[in-house]
Amino acid sequence: MEKTLVDNNTLDQEISPPRSRHKTLSLALQGGGSHGAFTWGVLDRLLEDPRISLDGISGASAGALNAVVLADGMVRGGRDGAREALKAFWDGVSTGEPLNGPNPHLGAVKAFLFWSRFYSPYQLNPFNLNPLRDLLSKQIDFERLRAQCRLSLFIAATAVDTGMPRLFRTGELTLEVLLASSCLPTLHHSVEIDGVAYWDGGLTANPPIRPLLYKCAAEDIVVVLLNPFRRSPLPQTADAIFDRMTEIAFTSAFHVELQGIAMAKQEAEEASFGFGSLERRLKRLKMHLIDSQELMSTLEPLSKLDTHASFLNALFAEGRTRAQEWLDANYRHIGVRSSFRLDKHLY
Repeated sequence: MEKTLVDNNTLDQEISPPRSRHKTLSLALQGGGSHGAFTWGVLDRLLEDPRISLDGISGASAGALNAVVLADGMVRGGRDGAREALKAFWDGVSTGEPLNGPNPHLGAVKAFLFWSRFYSPYQLNPFNLNPLRDLLSKQIDFERLRAQCRLSLFIAATAVDTGMPRLFRTGELTLEVLLASSCLPTLHHSVEIDGVAYWDGGLTANPPIRPLLYKCAAEDIVVVLLNPFRRSPLPQTADAIFDRMTEIAFTSAFHVELQGIAMAKQEAEEASFGFGSLERRLKRLKMHLIDSQELMSTLEPLSKLDTHASFLNALFAEGRTRAQEWLDANYRHIGVRSSFRLDKHLY
């Protein structure tokens, strides 16, 4: 049976359009600190559209937070519950302290980041204070989520000892998994799960795409991208070089994964015989992208720690606008063809 955004069968029957108009997507949500409010806007607009249902969601860091908050809200109240949950989460972020810093003022955050280059979080934050812990523990019922969520969730974290990505699925989700997925190693203590220490999932999968290809039925994957494809001008100061190095570290895995999928899809499409299930999936795969390159390329990396309500609400509005533009231009292409060129990632 096709999965829908609504977990209540009666409500689903009331709001779902005729199946001929219905579109099913999987979503891959990139991490990026406070810039995740852009993704909030995208999700809010997609949830508002009853023609669209979701099959699976993958995410790292802020993408993981958005994915799990959405899923928990959906379990409680369908589409409207998911939208309300996302708003409550980001309202909580904007009225509290920054996601990864001790002070809502960027000047103080910048000073903290400077000292984090010389002192570890075990020295700067010996009590391992993390405002996300309280916010998430109050909002999300993880036991209910594991038992009742119908979405396929894939949350990325990075094993400190091996440097390998770990994908936690719906039935494995806990508060510690979300904290691990959003654990910046220079600012927070590593998060231990089953004896393994983890750091931010964005280091190795930002966002993970392959599980949506291998484990989900939807043939269309929409990537919500936060980091710009290009930065200019060339960084020449020590701070600018450090910031760009960090940004590259959090985007390289995405480009490598896209390149691997592009090469595999090309080979599947060119093969004349010997199709297996994976080859058929690759041939049917359609890729889409929602982003705001114009805006994101102008924002300083430090703004990923800006939790002022005005900034988050502006990103939310931009996300809704970009999602609407994407729907207007590409809704008819869902299930038909890609609106994002994978061949750009082929050597």
